[in-house]
Amino acid sequence: MKAHKAEIVDIFSSIQGEGIFLGAKQVFVRFKGCNMRCAFCDELAEREAREYSIAELMAEVKCLEVSKGRHHSVSLTGGEPLLHAEFVKELTGILNKNGFKAYLETNGTLPEELLKVIDGIDIIAMDIKLPSSTKERPYWDEHRKFLKIASSKKVFVKAVVTEATTEEDIKTASELIREVSDRTPLILQPASPVRNSDKVVGNERLFGLLEIASRNNLEHIRIIPQLHKTLNVK
Repeated sequence: MKAHKAEIVDIFSSIQGEGIFLGAKQVFVRFKGCNMRCAFCDELAEREAREYSIAELMAEVKCLEVSKGRHHSVSLTGGEPLLHAEFVKELTGILNKNGFKAYLETNGTLPEELLKVIDGIDIIAMDIKLPSSTKERPYWDEHRKFLKIASSKKVFVKAVVTEATTEEDIKTASELIREVSDRTPLILQPASPVRNSDKVVGNERLFGLLEIASRNNLEHIRIIPQLHKTLNVK
């Protein structure tokens, strides 16, 4: 059997700064590489990474669990973890066997890769990438397929909004979620400034987008900023 390896930028203990598990203590495994280049991304710079085997990574996860105390889950983040689907598949199986929950943070654009790993995932934090925010092409079809697969697990959707986010994009995103499952939570997350030239999303704009999303009768819609940016923690 091939021993899977992956390039990992960092492994550390901290709190979840986004979404419905805000403040939960997690072990973070940050994978290198992404298939997107979102305009608001805070991980744009290429960072040094180390190649890990499953055994090496699990040793560090277990060490953090002992030294830092119990964690809610292990967050597989990035970058985009699903670019390393075979590694993630093997890793989540071993995480599960060792009593850890696997929490996948993903841009929601790789449904075929999600199919490979879905059995070992406990929680999915899925982005819907709004083209007016990312300045990339739309991924509506990929997001729809992805959410249909993800809905077999505990899942919530996060949409990063900026001053450039259009009402049409919010309308399309909320309609997509309602089509798949109107009980899936939608988090509108104001983008934190990355560069000095970046504008903070104004409250009037933010609440206007919330109103647009709310018209689609989703059961759970919330505005949640990035907590780790507020607390200035990793």
